[in-house]
Amino acid sequence: MPNQTRVLIVGVGSIGERHTRCFQETGRVDLSICETNTRLRDEVATRYGLSEAFSEFEEALDNPPEAAVICTPAPLHVPIATKLANAGVHLLIEKPLSTSLDGIDTLKAVVKQRGLVVAVGYSWRSHPLVTALRQALLDERFGRPVQLVVNAGQNFPYYRPAYREIYYNDRATGGGAVQDALTHLVNLGEWLVGPVTELAADAAHQLLEGVLVEDTVHLITRHGSVLGSYALNQYQAANECMITAICERGMVRIEPHKNRWRWITGPEDNWHDENLPPLKRDLQFVTQANSFLDAIEGKSPPVCTLDEGLQTLRVNLAILAAVDTRCWQTL
Repeated sequence: MPNQTRVLIVGVGSIGERHTRCFQETGRVDLSICETNTRLRDEVATRYGLSEAFSEFEEALDNPPEAAVICTPAPLHVPIATKLANAGVHLLIEKPLSTSLDGIDTLKAVVKQRGLVVAVGYSWRSHPLVTALRQALLDERFGRPVQLVVNAGQNFPYYRPAYREIYYNDRATGGGAVQDALTHLVNLGEWLVGPVTELAADAAHQLLEGVLVEDTVHLITRHGSVLGSYALNQYQAANECMITAICERGMVRIEPHKNRWRWITGPEDNWHDENLPPLKRDLQFVTQANSFLDAIEGKSPPVCTLDEGLQTLRVNLAILAAVDTRCWQTL
């Protein structure tokens, strides 16, 4: 058996358990977990046959792993990442990078000094439809992109029944539609057409019971010369997402809920469809895990770098400021 990378999963709630499952599926790791909740820690360790399950973070650092995946609430990401970086541990940090800019300069300095690999867990970048769309834009297959239109929604209570009791119920812990769901799409938009440079936004709590955070967002952006618009809610009946890039010589669109991407080149053309077989539920996360391990081995750069995650964090904060002030924000 080839050498296994020692990987620690910090926090094994919903997303932490998913990372545990998906890193194990790579067949490339020796996994351990760290979780303060005794019941949850024991259940996950038993479910995945893990021999090491730490109750205290400092105990896990007595013999530091080679890499760690940080799946705690967002305000803890940077402090935990900094401690791990000081111990020489490569990092995959769940999205969003944080809920503020506090401590990030220190983290960046330690990462640079220790020569560490750091990736931020924006898993949409590992979706095959997204990579196909990005390649079409990089190749300028339809000319230069001039507009990006994103529409998405799902019934969040159906997929996360405990949303009232978890981080989601408070902006300070990374909750609300902006930091929970829209951040994925913004990061994706920046990967496709470049960083957001200006934005305006509106958001409100419209429907979700038991919380006061926003569940609906309308965002308009400038990515340099490209105009963007994003509409998202977390209560609609259908789980759907549609991302359209309008270019000089046509349009290209991905519809992940239909497992297809499509393009059209002019008013007299018809849509041309390319369909993928149904994707396994964990495909993006297994692909992301393999990409992170490849980056540690020097085979490829991180799919979403620390700087790119920081850029999207700045956008998150600017969106919230735009909502609160009703003013355009410049990044």
